[in-house]
Amino acid sequence: MATDLTSLLGEGVILDPVSADTRKQAMTTLAAALAERTGLDARDIFDAVMERERLGSTGVGEGVAIPHARIEKLPQPIGGFVRLQKGVDFDAVDDRPCDLIFMLIAPVGSGADHLRALAQVSRTLRQPDLRDALRKADTAAQMRTILCPEAANASVA
Repeated sequence: MATDLTSLLGEGVILDPVSADTRKQAMTTLAAALAERTGLDARDIFDAVMERERLGSTGVGEGVAIPHARIEKLPQPIGGFVRLQKGVDFDAVDDRPCDLIFMLIAPVGSGADHLRALAQVSRTLRQPDLRDALRKADTAAQMRTILCPEAANASVA
């Protein structure tokens, strides 16, 4: 059964498919969208995620990357999702370019919550049928229906 990401994306962002040539461009796009949603500084989000990325790639395979970091002044974990029109190099474990990018940011003191949220995202994006559906979706609204089926009938902006 599909895992629902409404808890992370209800207050988060899902973007229409975008074009990016590099991992940094993709992460800059998501960091800016999350900053706009949370009121945090986009550069702070980007820097924190890139710092985590230097510890080891967040490209988990099958075209999926889950860049993540802990951020000051954030009340709860929140996510942002984008499908890239063409995958970019994320130094993924299977060496495949990543086109499904889920950025997760969490409060600094949220050790267990952060890990639970990461596991939830990973379980969800590990499903081949769900990844295929996301790759066929043309709009953020279609992707929201796939990622947040529990909220599909609610009018979540």
